[in-house]
Amino acid sequence: MQIELRVDGEQHDDELRSLHAWLKQDRDGRGSSELSLVERSAGPGAMGGMLDVVQLVTGNVWSAASFTISLVTWRQTRPRSPQVTVRRGDAEVVLTNASEAEVQRIVELLSRELPAGISEQE
Repeated sequence: MQIELRVDGEQHDDELRSLHAWLKQDRDGRGSSELSLVERSAGPGAMGGMLDVVQLVTGNVWSAASFTISLVTWRQTRPRSPQVTVRRGDAEVVLTNASEAEVQRIVELLSRELPAGISEQE
């Protein structure tokens, strides 16, 4: 399963680095997922790309609930709790206030089975 996490705000590069480091240290939250920071390509004349997303690729040993708790906990440690978009395939959930309903939608998104023949990878 491939999951992308996008952070909105002026400091999104710093926030993505922080989230990446948090998840890397939290083995319970990410399980055996492979983590990477993905850059968006730089425009003409730019000196380098900006960070775009934290990407997780998970296997069968995965707890969507543990990951979601880790994500919400990281968000609570930030001076200004940033908005985080969790994307899987064509579906996404935006975490704005970490309400019970938002948390439940993220767990459902990450727990659901995809229909046969549908790929998560682009």
